[in-house]
Amino acid sequence: MLLASTQHALLKSPFSSQSPSPSPLSPRFRMSSAGPALPPLSDDRIVVGCGSVTLDFLAAVATYPKPDDKTRSTSSKVQGGGNAGNALTCASRLGLQPRLISKVADDSQGKGILEELEADGVDSSFIVVSEGGNSPFTYIIVDDETKTRTCIHTPGYPPMIPDDLTESKLLAAVDGARLVYFDGRLHDTALVIAQEATRRGIPILIDAERKREGLDDLLSLSSYAICSAKFPQSWTGAPSVTSALVSMLIKLPNLKFVVVTLGEDGCIMLERSNENGLMEEVDVDELLVALKYKNDSKTILPTCVASSEVKLHAKGIGTVGGRLLLGTAEKIPPSELVDTTGAGDSFIGSILYALCTNMPPEKMLPFASQVAGINCRALGARTGLPRCSDPRLISFLV
Repeated sequence: MLLASTQHALLKSPFSSQSPSPSPLSPRFRMSSAGPALPPLSDDRIVVGCGSVTLDFLAAVATYPKPDDKTRSTSSKVQGGGNAGNALTCASRLGLQPRLISKVADDSQGKGILEELEADGVDSSFIVVSEGGNSPFTYIIVDDETKTRTCIHTPGYPPMIPDDLTESKLLAAVDGARLVYFDGRLHDTALVIAQEATRRGIPILIDAERKREGLDDLLSLSSYAICSAKFPQSWTGAPSVTSALVSMLIKLPNLKFVVVTLGEDGCIMLERSNENGLMEEVDVDELLVALKYKNDSKTILPTCVASSEVKLHAKGIGTVGGRLLLGTAEKIPPSELVDTTGAGDSFIGSILYALCTNMPPEKMLPFASQVAGINCRALGARTGLPRCSDPRLISFLV
């Protein structure tokens, strides 16, 4: 049973259910022989990212091998990886102008990492190249049966330190940036960049995958947070995901929104709003139940349902003004699901695009979920990354 206050908050809403527009094959979109016109991108689309880049060695196997077993791969690929590298590659393919700050060695792997980024339109001129050492790399085993992947990472050496990034390079990197993004790694260098971004009033997006050294400092300066499924409760100690999101907004007053990604279960977003003028108070856990009830579970493509702006209360934690949004993931047929490597990175790359194009949250969440779903249909974190002209994205953009 829902409390009356929760029911009322939904009934009086702008309670919205955001579904994609009709199929690109619909007559509505046959506007010209050239196809539907996409919204124009502004010149203000430079994003700066700081974090990991690697070379990924991927091997898909029929089933994950047992100890001391030998097995053959069903397919394999060698390509660039790393959270920041993947997310900015996604952003570039969607039309942004990314600059990446990271570090590799002057070995063959480092050369390959840089060449691939440049080929995808990512500015690698701010990546430090060390003399000697080794570039980071990761072995990834993809289980065709369970659709899971196992990663074995070897960090690069020597590690990046703040002195690697000269002041002139730092200033040039953030000059003209619309957003700055961190994947939580290279925390000492990231904090220097974050402090400069804050001085310039540049919003920061943080990928909160798990607790890391220095992450709290970055979170305190961030405007937007994208979290893995377990992070909000792990970081706050709250009893539920939604109460943890409330706790994060209370503890981090600079955050405008926080999103937790839930894999095939979609995502949940808590967007802050001004409490002034909000009369109604709703239990956030009950509100999530109401959103799940309102959601159409039969829809294949990603959708989003949103509450109205209310005071969101979490028992024993506190209250914030805002909206709760529930986004669904694409229901990918098992025969089409290949590899989930980089799904979260492509979601973040899409959020970067959405923020740069002023996309409202009700459209942003389904769009990001669709990009992630498309990417899961190919081996590797970057193979399936789409461009905005991809027919599978048109209905989310037009």
